[in-house]
Amino acid sequence: MLDHIKGVYIIAQTPFEEGGALDLPSIDTLVDFYLQHGADGMTVLGVSGEGSKLGAEEALSVASRFIARSGSKPVIVGVSNPSLVALTELTAKVMDRGAAGVMIAPPGGLRTEEELFSYFAAVFARIGDVPVVLQDFPFSTGVWMSVPSILALIERHPQIQVVKQEDIPSPAKITRMREGQGRRVAILTGNNALYLPTELDHGADGPMAGFSHPEMLSQVYRLHVAGQAQAARDVFDAYLPLLNYEGQGFWGVAARKEVLRRRGAIRSAAMRQPGPRLTRDDVQDIDTLLARLQRRLGEGGIEPVAT
Repeated sequence: MLDHIKGVYIIAQTPFEEGGALDLPSIDTLVDFYLQHGADGMTVLGVSGEGSKLGAEEALSVASRFIARSGSKPVIVGVSNPSLVALTELTAKVMDRGAAGVMIAPPGGLRTEEELFSYFAAVFARIGDVPVVLQDFPFSTGVWMSVPSILALIERHPQIQVVKQEDIPSPAKITRMREGQGRRVAILTGNNALYLPTELDHGADGPMAGFSHPEMLSQVYRLHVAGQAQAARDVFDAYLPLLNYEGQGFWGVAARKEVLRRRGAIRSAAMRQPGPRLTRDDVQDIDTLLARLQRRLGEGGIEPVAT
């Protein structure tokens, strides 16, 4: 069950070799890296995890490797797909391999509340009692879900145990969801964690985001839970320039993978094509940001601690 989850759920990258083939051994080192730096769980095959670039068997291989390496830590698998057949098949297979649940976003093309409700009724009729993260990411899907619509879906479908809230302004939407009547679900936040301290103030249960320095996400969350909101913001502020740099869509994912490569988490920063490639100027920008980050951490006496 996912309804009581809280903490840091890393949006995991999918490692590739330079030629575009899957790099499955790097999944092992990447999982170890995430766990060493405070991840409470992982979400794989998400948007920034390049899930849409994988074939069906590849997706299953990637998800299975993450699940196997993560041990007792929960792994949520993104299964969003315009094809209900494909969505249903992948859901069944990853749950058989030990996934904690799946993440589903509405497909592009839904325009009315009636269409939204009909779509999810069809989904749940096929996948049964699988725990689900409902992803609210309209800037990716093109589907805007109102708070009343989300709350209605939660009441209709007990399988929805988490909402990944990525609409903007996210803090206000989190507040409205928390003030809504009915069954409480966990709310995790995305948007590359750019608004994390404010979202936590408004009732989020933690981040579901990708960042090359997951120890920041962990520290900010744990300080906030301990009642040290100002200290949490101080940590966040130190990392914010790099976090913002990595928030530039798929180009930012390329930058994130380069930093992960430098930190020894993966062997190659390659993205599967079509995807951006970093230039020499991009690499120099990353050099500058990492150098400034180290200086800020030293000046602020911030010690990234593995948990």
